Amino acid sequence: MEIVAKVKTKLKLQDYRPGAIGSLLDEYERAVYDLKKVLEDVSDDAYVLVADAETKDEDCRSIETIMNHVVRAGKHYIRYIRESLSMEASPVESSKFAKDDIAVELDKVIAETEAVFLGRWDEINEKMTSVYINSGWGVRYNIDQMLEHAVVHILRHRRQIEKFKLILENN
Repeated sequence: MEIVAKVKTKLKLQDYRPGAIGSLLDEYERAVYDLKKVLEDVSDDAYVLVADAETKDEDCRSIETIMNHVVRAGKHYIRYIRESLSMEASPVESSKFAKDDIAVELDKVIAETEAVFLGRWDEINEKMTSVYINSGWGVRYNIDQMLEHAVVHILRHRRQIEKFKLILENN
């Protein structure tokens, strides 16, 4: 199975999610789409090859480790936001996903993130800068900042994978 990049095409004004939170979710979805596009031509062999043996970050040695990290991080962001809104939140399991499952897992992250806000756009838009989250890496965010972090996290790792692809092509 290959990674297929899908994004909801926004053809009408009502296709856009409402408010500031909606804009961040639209950009999060777009960032995931772009990441999946970068992964489409990665071979199964290249996916698991170590591209950076020197890094101290175990999550950044190969495309595989990066993608598993990206999915886990997305699930953690959901948990943090849900907890900050006093919603039930599931613990994040330390799963390892195969290449063929990554696109589906990324789509689940977007769907589960959106589910936090569905039917509550106005309420959460009002709380987005006043409800705080203490992250596991020591940074305190409001909901707006956590979603911005989620988007930029995808962008940073997409760029890293683009570089890994060049490294692997030249070896």
